[in-house]
Amino acid sequence: MISRTHPIFNSAYYGIITCHSPNNVFTHVCQLCCFTRHKDKEPEFVSLSEELQATNPICDHAWRIWEREIRSMDKANVHLPLIQQWGACLFVAGMELDGLSLTFTQFLKVVGLSVKQFISLVRKMDVNVDTISPKVNIALKRLENKYDVTLALYQRFVKVLPLNISDLTVPCMFPSRRTELWESSWTMFLLAKGTFLQMEDDLVIAFQLLLCVLEFFTKRFAPSLLLSPYKSAVSSSTLSPPTRTSRRNQGKAKTRPPEMDVQLLETLCKESDCSVDEVKNVYQMTFCAFLDSVGLSGLQGLPPLETLSKQYEELYHKNKDFDARLFLVDDETLSPSKTKVSKVEMTPRKNLSGDDVAIPVPQTPIRAAMNSIHQLRVDLTSASDQPSSNLLAYYKNCTVDPSEEIRKRVEELGQVFVERFAQAVGQHCEGLGRKRFNLGAQLYYKVMESMLKSEEKRLSVQNFSKLLNNAAFHTSLLACALEVVMATYVGKCFSGSSDSVETDLCFPWILDVFQLPAFDFYKVIESFIKAEPTLKHDMMKHLEQCEHVIMESLAWKMDSPLFDLLKQSREEGPGEQAEPPATLNQPLHHNHTAADLYLSPVRPSRQPPATESEPPAPGTKALRSNSLSLFYKKLYRMAYLRLKTLFSHLLTSHPELEPIIWTLLQHTLQNEYELMRDRHLDQLIMSAMYAICKVKNVDLRFKTIVTAYKEMPNTNQETFKRVLIREGQYDSIIVFYNLVFMQKLKTNILQYSSPRPPPLSPIPRIPCSPYKNSPLRVPGSNNVYVSPLKSSRVSPVVMTPRSRILISIGESFGVNRFQKINEMVSSTDWSLKRSLDGGSAPKPLKRLRFDMDGQDEADGSKSSGESTLIQKLAEMSKS
Repeated sequence: MISRTHPIFNSAYYGIITCHSPNNVFTHVCQLCCFTRHKDKEPEFVSLSEELQATNPICDHAWRIWEREIRSMDKANVHLPLIQQWGACLFVAGMELDGLSLTFTQFLKVVGLSVKQFISLVRKMDVNVDTISPKVNIALKRLENKYDVTLALYQRFVKVLPLNISDLTVPCMFPSRRTELWESSWTMFLLAKGTFLQMEDDLVIAFQLLLCVLEFFTKRFAPSLLLSPYKSAVSSSTLSPPTRTSRRNQGKAKTRPPEMDVQLLETLCKESDCSVDEVKNVYQMTFCAFLDSVGLSGLQGLPPLETLSKQYEELYHKNKDFDARLFLVDDETLSPSKTKVSKVEMTPRKNLSGDDVAIPVPQTPIRAAMNSIHQLRVDLTSASDQPSSNLLAYYKNCTVDPSEEIRKRVEELGQVFVERFAQAVGQHCEGLGRKRFNLGAQLYYKVMESMLKSEEKRLSVQNFSKLLNNAAFHTSLLACALEVVMATYVGKCFSGSSDSVETDLCFPWILDVFQLPAFDFYKVIESFIKAEPTLKHDMMKHLEQCEHVIMESLAWKMDSPLFDLLKQSREEGPGEQAEPPATLNQPLHHNHTAADLYLSPVRPSRQPPATESEPPAPGTKALRSNSLSLFYKKLYRMAYLRLKTLFSHLLTSHPELEPIIWTLLQHTLQNEYELMRDRHLDQLIMSAMYAICKVKNVDLRFKTIVTAYKEMPNTNQETFKRVLIREGQYDSIIVFYNLVFMQKLKTNILQYSSPRPPPLSPIPRIPCSPYKNSPLRVPGSNNVYVSPLKSSRVSPVVMTPRSRILISIGESFGVNRFQKINEMVSSTDWSLKRSLDGGSAPKPLKRLRFDMDGQDEADGSKSSGESTLIQKLAEMSKS
């Protein structure tokens, strides 16, 4: 309530206000109050905020983003008008505060940008690597994925629908009828997809649903209006003849269920190289349920366009995303960016000149997906989703017959898979989940048989009782087969955030479904690839990338069995190390099998195969698995390649630092592996690089490291924005370095400041990939490949570390002050100012404020001045 004594009611204002109605008075008062509240902001910015219906908190937050991040950006990087930059700031602020009122399309209309232009602008705004929070980044990625999928579907819709109708046979009234068909069918598809598909970026299922919609509309026109082959399909059977059961129940049903024109649907599937069985399943289980939900089940003619449009309008506003109906009018907000077709989207075509040369031609995403699915089905034509006679023979040769356990396990995991698939994809999709599981089961049995044949040849035994009675082996093998199937349908993608596992079919979704430790899954990958000769190269690379994701983070989850193996290895003495450094420059032989990793098979020359399933005699050691040793060999080589790639972007002028950084990293992975628990390999790589540069007085700031890291392939910003500090508490990589990494390794790090440093670890020998017999390509490059590199060992020396400050405050500390740091870190005040009243957990940082006043700030929770940590350290240095 504004009192009469408020300045707004002085004579000057009062004379103007009294000329208006009470409603206008209130409007003017609100506007004046708004501009008074936001007097520190540009008036045009405030006006834009009002037009975009931004609340005061969103307006304030957006202005802070603009002032601190965007205003000082390189004009060559962002040269768009202010209204578009301000609009992006308001959008980011609105998403972070969950306060957006307008839809994405309405936002784009106001700022005058397309979807692709807007997303590109927002990502360019991340100049200080912390402008865009993980929450906003995930939301943007989902918007972009949904846009890309919807664009691909619309482009396919445009190609398919006009082929169904002949312009030459229709009188002048046809254009209006054609427009009605065009708009109604696309709008119905959008409504069905948005209503019944929870995972709207699943290209294959959405396309199958589109074919159902096209069948629904096409059969409602006379055959004379259709082109071949659809004319003959509709002529022969306008609707499927009713069965005896349907005639019997016809009088009982309140509404007649929609009847599928089987021949027309089969024709649509054939023209699109789509699986008829799967589309029929989508029709019967999903599309019919949709028609029933919107009251169109018994409709004979075309559905009212106004009704469909109104229902989609409600859905679109509820989701606050883009209005996909605007594709119909070539709206500029949905204009695609002009990009070159990638090699993945090319298919070979014979050279017409007669030379035996394949010429790549463009291929649409839908066509590429259909081709991959078709090829998978062809490869599994002769396979069964039940054990073959050869497999059954292997089962019977076992000391303990595993047949029943395998059958029960497959049945139980199948039920779990179908249920979780439907939860992720949408309602009434259990049938599709069952079909995909059956394909996975076919591949599972096929690869298992191939593995056993290979093992029989290698070991000259037929009794594989231990392996075939190993539940982890079977679950991992089935999961790997299903990952191949899922990646074929969904695409070779990886879940970028842990909170998307429930609704994202990308890896590691299958691990979560089966509650399978990533380390167990890792053991089967290489053997799976070797045992399946029909596996395509892109799928081999996908499984290889799955292996990398496991080694960099998934295998290091809190409850991973990897830590138990490491603990056992440590307890059994130095002779049982995960991987001695001395072997790093030796070749890595890729001749390991699943049996090597899940068990340790004994050759007949050492032990009779009949005793394979018997327990070890008292006093003898149990057979050991080779999985830990091989895991560390691969881990070291991957870690070195990652380090080398990042190093090449940042420190080419200091080549002498690379082996030192590698030695610190290798030491950490071998001796301080607890630092990897619930963390990411790249976090240790960046921290090791920063630590050595600090101790060697090389100017390299964390902001610079992170900026370069963002440009590397297969990276995620959560890696440096959300790092585990203590149990359940996360913060930036700066805080992790200062409070965890540096504290744990400072003695080791300081040794490298001496003229007599410790011995360097050998550089890992980079082998040919087991998935491709060629040198490894350096990530991010087109023609740079890594060949084996040899390094001489340095004789060990003993030295005492010299105390030296490793955090970025520019002063030297004594031993006593390091002790005080440790006491401070371990105290209840470790989280500094982020502890709240009542002992609640500290909030994660919303920003990573790098290089504040020329320094790397450890805490970063303050907007200006020194952090609490730096202030405390400064006080200690004076004491």
